[in-house]
Amino acid sequence: MPKITKVGVVKSNKMDKTAVVSVERLVRHPLYTRSFKKTSNFTIHDEANKCQIGDRVKIVECRPISKRKRWRLVEILVSPAERDAQRAASARSGGQAQAADDAK
Repeated sequence: MPKITKVGVVKSNKMDKTAVVSVERLVRHPLYTRSFKKTSNFTIHDEANKCQIGDRVKIVECRPISKRKRWRLVEILVSPAERDAQRAASARSGGQAQAADDAK
């Protein structure tokens, strides 16, 4: 049976080699058919202590590591620092392109 993977946001990393990841999913009400978000918190194993609060991460199900840890970190998809750097770079390049258009 394939292992389940999920994508979520790191909410806490104050423990050693452990982080708490919040995963949102969209659920449809059975009677009223309105969609709403449900959030689940997973305690994950982060061997290298790489996770920072706000990182978007991919986690995978694994054997029980402790009483509440049954998930392991696979990769960090996006960190807030990278996101800010990308926005700043796109703003700079967008500003230069606009200045070149204005000069013409």
